[in-house]
Amino acid sequence: MNERLDDDELDDELEFEHFRFEADNGQTPLRVDKFLADRLPNASRSRARDAAVTGHVRVNGLPVKPNYRVKPRDVVALVLPRPRRDLTVIPEEIPLDILHEDEHLLVLDKPAGMVVHPSPGHPSGTLVNALAWHLRGNPLFDTEDTRPGLVHRIDKDTSGLLVIAKTPAAKTNLALQFFNKTSERKYLAVCWGNLDDDRGTITGNIGRNPADRKTMSVFPDGSERGKHAVTRYRVVERLGYVNVVECILETGRTHQIRAHFKSIRHPLFNDAAYGGDEILKGTIFTSYKQFVRNCFEACPRQALHARTLGFTHPATGLPMAFDSPLPRDIETLITRWRNYTANRELPTG
Repeated sequence: MNERLDDDELDDELEFEHFRFEADNGQTPLRVDKFLADRLPNASRSRARDAAVTGHVRVNGLPVKPNYRVKPRDVVALVLPRPRRDLTVIPEEIPLDILHEDEHLLVLDKPAGMVVHPSPGHPSGTLVNALAWHLRGNPLFDTEDTRPGLVHRIDKDTSGLLVIAKTPAAKTNLALQFFNKTSERKYLAVCWGNLDDDRGTITGNIGRNPADRKTMSVFPDGSERGKHAVTRYRVVERLGYVNVVECILETGRTHQIRAHFKSIRHPLFNDAAYGGDEILKGTIFTSYKQFVRNCFEACPRQALHARTLGFTHPATGLPMAFDSPLPRDIETLITRWRNYTANRELPTG
């Protein structure tokens, strides 16, 4: 692959082989987690087991459980949804908005415009560079990993909440919560147009757009293309030609909310990658067009904010819940639409 993929452009449909081992003719039956732990550099058996649990271990091309017993001539591979990278994480003193921190994890509020982790196109200035500085005295925080502590991510121009693991055990536990869909994530977004129903569910496989590899496409649910994805939404406020919506992720695919809302012809406001940076609804009057352009300037990115995050603490077992206030740009955008619609006869449903 020659094209660059940023942290918010990684493809859930693609998988990259990081290691491959072939069992010799004299191999005695051995659990695959033990087999891998004996061969992977700096890998414990528990991490090998977790890789199998989350579907990243393949034997002869098929995913297996940790208790699969490797036989002679089996080909065992570790595959991950990212290419192998030889990037060094350089600690950088970048301010972080930390809402909670203890010895196991921290929860922070990421601003729009910050890339989550280094890539060939963004070697510095990322959230991971900031974390490497903040946790530089923590021997359990592995800066040799290009995604140290990360168990989920949000797009560069999406703002909001992220949980970061400070130890390998916390990372494994939190990753399994996200994989098993026991965590809670709610987003607030502004989309173009009036949705037909106050509540709804968008389903459809999400995979790389074959015509534009920086965006994702939605394919029919059950298709061989892409991966199953489900987004539930609730209309919070109808503001004439735009709706404010709360979105709940049942799956966590790349650009899921953005691609799903485009698929139902309600792209997010000012989402340039998915057509939301055009005037898609409204009047032909010059004053209206100028109003929308002013709104684009007030919120110069997709109107999407990761507002609520919930999970079980990996060490205490206690429920953890966090809420992030709307950032100023989205709050300004919503206020402007409220003022615009206050004295006008506009669509309400």
